[in-house]
This record gives sequence, C-alpha cells and structure tokens, in this order.
Amino acid sequence: MGHRQDPFWSTFWLIAANILTPVAILTFARGFFPHKPFIPGFAEFDAVTEYGDPPEAPFDKLVFMVIDALRSDFVYTANSGFEHTQSLIRNGAAIPFTAHATSPTVTMPRLKAITTGSIPSFLDVILNVNEGDESSTLASQDTWIGQMKARQPKKKLVMYGDDTWLKLFPGTFDRAEGTTSFFVSDFTEVDNNVTRHVADELKNDDWNTLVLHYLGLDHIGHKGGPRSSHMMGKQREMDGIIKQIFSAIESESHLQSTLFVVCGDHGMNDAGNHGASSPGETSPALVFLSPKFRGHLQKAPVPAPLPEQESFQYYTTVEQSDLAPTLAALLGVPVPKNNLGALIPEFLPFWPNQKDRIQLLMRNARQILNIVTAAFAAEMPDTPDACMNTDTDIQDLACRWYRIQRLATSSLSDEEEARWTMRTTMFLRQAQSVMSSMASNYDVDWLVMGQATAVVAVVCAVAAMRECVSDEAISIIPFAEITILYGVMMFGSSYVEEEQHFWYWATTAWLGLFGLRGLSQLKSRAKQGLAVVAMLVATRLIRGWNQTGQKFAGEPDIVKIFLASNPGLLCGLVGATYLWIWWELLVGFSNVPGSPAVNFVGATALTLAAATFKLAFTNEDAPELVLNSLAKQVLELEFMQGATLVSLARAVFTGLVLAMVCAVYLLSTKRRLSLHSPSIETLLHLYTLFAMTQSRTTNIPIFLLFHLLFSFLKRQKELSLVAVSTISLLLQYMSFFAFGGSNAISSVDLSSAYNGVSGFKPIPVGALTFVSNWAAPIYWAFATIVLLRRPRYWFNRRSSAELEGWSMFKEHISVLTVFTSFSVASVMAACTVLRTHLFIWTVFSPKYLYMMAWGLGHHPFVNVAVGGLLYWLGSFCP
Repeated sequence: MGHRQDPFWSTFWLIAANILTPVAILTFARGFFPHKPFIPGFAEFDAVTEYGDPPEAPFDKLVFMVIDALRSDFVYTANSGFEHTQSLIRNGAAIPFTAHATSPTVTMPRLKAITTGSIPSFLDVILNVNEGDESSTLASQDTWIGQMKARQPKKKLVMYGDDTWLKLFPGTFDRAEGTTSFFVSDFTEVDNNVTRHVADELKNDDWNTLVLHYLGLDHIGHKGGPRSSHMMGKQREMDGIIKQIFSAIESESHLQSTLFVVCGDHGMNDAGNHGASSPGETSPALVFLSPKFRGHLQKAPVPAPLPEQESFQYYTTVEQSDLAPTLAALLGVPVPKNNLGALIPEFLPFWPNQKDRIQLLMRNARQILNIVTAAFAAEMPDTPDACMNTDTDIQDLACRWYRIQRLATSSLSDEEEARWTMRTTMFLRQAQSVMSSMASNYDVDWLVMGQATAVVAVVCAVAAMRECVSDEAISIIPFAEITILYGVMMFGSSYVEEEQHFWYWATTAWLGLFGLRGLSQLKSRAKQGLAVVAMLVATRLIRGWNQTGQKFAGEPDIVKIFLASNPGLLCGLVGATYLWIWWELLVGFSNVPGSPAVNFVGATALTLAAATFKLAFTNEDAPELVLNSLAKQVLELEFMQGATLVSLARAVFTGLVLAMVCAVYLLSTKRRLSLHSPSIETLLHLYTLFAMTQSRTTNIPIFLLFHLLFSFLKRQKELSLVAVSTISLLLQYMSFFAFGGSNAISSVDLSSAYNGVSGFKPIPVGALTFVSNWAAPIYWAFATIVLLRRPRYWFNRRSSAELEGWSMFKEHISVLTVFTSFSVASVMAACTVLRTHLFIWTVFSPKYLYMMAWGLGHHPFVNVAVGGLLYWLGSFCP
C-alpha cells in the first residue's frame, strides 16, 4: 500500500474480482444444492404371494386440511382455540400427533415431504419464494395425490387454498382455486376464499380427495407472532371449519368412509417466522379424524388439553414423511416409490387380521429397501450368511431386513408380533436416518471448482486493492482484522447463528475509538466529546431495536417493550421521521429554479402520500399499532375510503420516480445549463423515503438514528478513504441485523413484497422483497457515496486528478470487493469442510443463501452499479 501503479491494472483486477465472485457463487451452488435424484415411475402393488392381495382399505375418500404454520401447541394446550378438536381427541374420534418437520421449514419442501414421503432439496427454499417457477413440479413423481387420481379415475381431485399445490401438481386437480401465499397482511379474505367452497364440496359425491390449505394463521404469525391478538380468533375460525367438516362426515351417507386429516406444514418461532430449525418451527400439529376411530384405535381416554412444553412435543412424535405410507395404507393405494416414511404403528389395529398388519409393514419396508439398494447396491450383503460381520450402517440395515423378513414368514403370537413390529419399525427408522444423511448428494467436483474460483477472486481483489489504495499500510489493519475474523467465524455454527453480535461490537468499537482519537485533534473537545457520546448512544439504540439471531429470537427488545405496547410513542417517532424527511427534501430542492411554492407543494405532497400509505398499510397489517386519535381521523377522511393499498403505493412510487428523475436531470445537466441543483444527498433522502415505505413501521424511526450517525461522519475531517470504506462495511452489516435480519430463512420479511403490485410478477416482487430486507444496508451504501463526494476532507492528501476522477470510488469498491470475495470463499470453505456436520442444513446452508444475496445482489448491484451512478452524478455537484 502507499503507492499507485498503472490504473489499467487496478481496473483489470477489480473487474476480474467482481466477475469471478458471482461465478464462484453459482458454481459452488451447483454442487451444493443439486436437484435430488429420484426413482422414476409410479408404484404398483407388487405380488406378495405369501400374504395374498393387499389389505382392504378402511377409507375411500380423503379431506386433507393444511393450516399453514399450525404449531403443535396451538391445538393441544389449554391456551388454544381448537376446543372442538380437543373434544374429539378426548372421545376417541381424533388421533393426535406432533409431526417433525425437517429444515427448511417453508411450505414447498414441506408439501413435498408430505405428499411423496421423501426429503426435499434445500434448493426448494428459493423455489418456494418464486411463485412463477415450474421446475419444482411433482407431476412426474410418485405421490399419494397421483395414486388417488389413478385409483379412481372417474373421481375428481379438488383443491382450494395456497396455490403452491397448483404449482406442484399442474393439471392434476379437476376443480381448484389458488390463493397467493405472500400477501401476508391478509388475515381474512385469504381464508374466506377457501371456506366459501367447503359447504358445496361436502355435498358433492364426485371427488375422492379434497385438499384445503388455509394461510391466515401463518400470516398472523408473520405480522404479530404466535401471541398476536388475532391468533385466538383465527384458531377458533379453523376449529369451526373442522367441526363443520367432521359433522358432515358423520351425517352425510356419501362421506361415511372419509378420512379427515388436519396438519400444519410447519410451525413458527417466537417471532412468528419459520424456515429454520427451532423447536417451534419444526413441530406442527397432525390430527387424524374419523368417527370410525371411536372404539377401534384408542382403548384408553386421551387427555386434552395438555400442559405447555418448551419442546412442543405433544402426544407421539412422528416424522412428517410418515404421512405418505400411512395415508397409502388407510386409503388402499401403493406407497409412493421415493417414500422414506414409516407407517405409523398406532393405526395397525384397524386391520384385525395379523397377515394384513404384517403385509402393510413388509410392503413399506420393501419399498424403502429398494431405495437403499439403488443408492448402496455395492455395499449390500448378497445373502443372510454374509451378515456375520457388519462393518457399515448399510450392511447392518440389510441384515436387519433379512431378520424381519425371515420372522414375517411364520405365524406369530401376539407377543412375537409386538416384538416383530418393533423390529420392523426400527428398521424403517434406521433406513430413514441412513437416507436422510445422504440427502444432500453433493457434487464435489463443482464444490472444488467453485472454491477455486473464489480463491482466484480473492487474489484479484487483493491485487486491485494494492493497486488502488494509496493510504499507509497501517490504515488497512482494522479492515484486515475484521475480514479475517469474519472468515474464521464462519466455521462455528453458534457464531453464524449469532453473527449480529460480531457486527454490533465491531461497529461500536470502531466508532468509539475513532471518536476518542478525534478529541486530541480538535480545538472544540467538548463538542466532539458530546458528538461521540450521542453517536454511541444512537448505536446502542440501533442494536437494541430488534432482537434477532437464533437463541434469543422473540426476546424483549425496544420494539416489544416500548413501541408495540405504546402506539402513541410509535406514532410520534414515525411522524418525526417523516417530518425530518420532508424538511430534508424541502431544503434539497430549495435551490431548483422555479417557484418556491411549487417545490414546497411537491415535497409536501410526496411526503404526505408516503406517510398516508404507511398509515393505511399499518392499519391493515397491524391495527393494534394504530390507536392514535389523529391517525384514526386521517383514515376516516373521504379520499381514504375508496383508495386501495395498491393504488396508494403506486402513487408514492410514481412520485418518488418523478422526484428522482428531476433530481438526476438537474444534476447531470448542471454544468451545461449553469443551474443550481439538488446535491446527491437529496437522492439519498429520496431513497430513504422509499426505504421507509418498504420497511416495517416499527423500524422507521431507526432512520433518524442513521441520520445522526451520518451527520457525525460528515463532520469528521480526519477520515481516510479506507476508514470510510471500513465504517461503510460495518454499518451495512450491522444495520441489516438491527432491522431484524438474521442468517435464518425465518427472518425474511415478505410483508412489503407486494406494495403496488396486484399479482405475482417475479421482477418487481423480487426487487421489493430485496429492498424490504436490505433497506438499511442500501442506505449506508448510498450514504457512503455522499461521504466520498466531499473531497475537501482529503484535499491536503490527494492530488487534483485523484479528487476529480474515479480513483476514490475505485479505492472504496476495491476494499468492499476484498471483503465480499473473502467472505464468499470463507463460507464456501466452511460449507465444504462441514458438509457432514449436524447443522449443515439448519445453519450453514441458510448462511450460504444469505451470502448469495450479499454477493450476487447487494455488492454488485448496490455498491458497484448504483453506487457508481451516484458517484458520477456527484461529479456535477459544487
């Protein structure tokens, strides 16, 4: 460092690093998230001559009701709205379980597990968000949905609810109406659109499968958490639907042989989100209901409700994939070919004949054995005689099969059958475990290529930084320490889960040390000291605003303690933030030629439109936060009555676009027209207004604290360029976590993904989702450009050419590129080394997805592309 060489090579290395990093990310992902192979074709009943024909099924119709995010305690504890369901459990008409849902706990992979009995790929997390994706269809895979269609071709399959079913099973349902799952502010209509079909379908006799998928409870969880004031009412509503369907099964003659299943696809954590592997997220309820159960399955009364348990494990815990073979047995269809689930033994008493019970378990065991054999044919013992020594889990599994097969050929006493059933169930569980451990099926060649490309990208980035940065080498040390410590931290699961603390403490330490160092270099020490104190207080408030991470999600924070319980305080803070933005816009456009009145009206109209939209959105999204009398009066104004959220959002976005176009035009033509114009700081304030529109209402006041930090940094005259880039990096990551982000899929905020959008459109919904979750880091990326465009702070240390050209921006981007490429390489290395780790799919894989968002989205598009545009516009400022 400390010198400058050929600018051609600095540009070459910088471009190379920023091209190779995305290539490395995608290459590694190709090997880390491969589509899981499956056995093609559809299962048929094979001949099992020693047992005769398949056992007769007790049911020929199925009502399958999914209540999205139905955590087990919502149904089984005293603090539950499912009172009728609990009464059915007590009288033996309902058989309750807790279904273990493996990570990732989002809808699409969970529905795949439920319908195929297999373990979906982690790649389905991405496909779950892309509603337009068709590559994840199950049309060519064996499922109990397909088996039910094949069993009675003249009978129809019907579905109402989450349109994920229509994407998974295109052309399968004869009658269907889908509802989008990402309008998370809709608690009512999204379920009413399902319920309005129920009464008519219960009267129809032309179907054998009715699927209902309710989304309202999940939406309430996302918006208000499991203890939301809306939660009890929604539970009672769902319980009423269960009562309606069960009553029809009891009374309607054509429904007498109908099996009714109620389940959650996943649960939710204490913050109301899901996607990760906390006990609440992986413990949905599962209830089988039928009048036929009374007196057949439960010989002793089953208590309901049960005391609350932190583990969320109520009654018997089964795997979610166990649904597939259990439904196959109860409905008389073959077990899907790729199933890894085990028939739930509690239902075996439905078949009084011992041979039927043995045959059901043997068919399930043989089906799973076929999958194990296809995957590990070379390791399987050829004969039972080869089972004297079992060196591997595969050999032990095969030998268990030989033993249960031998015992199943003879007549068994009740005691012998119980032991045999237990052994067979153990075989099924061990097969589940073995196949689950290989579900990732990594392509090591692609992993190595991705890792090698990432290392080359790091080398290029370091070379670019060496060519670009002219500060003394000692100024690089803090940045280097942060980068190296971050890379090392990626190898610890607990550090990844609680990454926010690294950024909180690193940011606080850096700001504090810099502020204290400035005390000896300023004449007005008292003023600087007060500024440092204010800055540290603001940083501490930002850190405590939202509790995030895995271990303490849902714990008390500023939002929960002060804002959620005091809507008046929240309203005041939000109002102050909008008032500040209004003033900044008014000042920013004050020098624009034309009538001051026009500028005043424009700034006022834009700010009021944004504030009005946010008020209306909050009233729909979290009405408990809108208790202020003035806010209520605004909502009752005549023009608000006919306005929709979509139209209000579009009005705000249109105003923002016009204001930005005006500001950019005036900036880019200033030299030619010799006009006064806004500064690029005005563009920062326009973005802030947009970010406030896309942020949760409770997070809006944080932008005031950001402005306080930004004002402090603007006034520091001893900031070197590397220092600016370092604090930019720290604040971008710290603010991401302060806004409620984490390395868990469950923290992704989808509440503002459809602002101004009437239906699913991949590009606008994806962009709005990204801004909703990266609103704060984008703010600091843009704020850094404003700092870079104040060259007088470095005037005495820079030549005129350096101040006027792109060298300062290249220095800044080279520093951020080193961190980005090094973090990508570190996360890849951790995922490669720890690919057999217990937490690979619950901790490290989600981290890789977030790293993809930082490396493919935030850095190249925000820091480099948009940042470069702002830097160029700043060249026209005085």
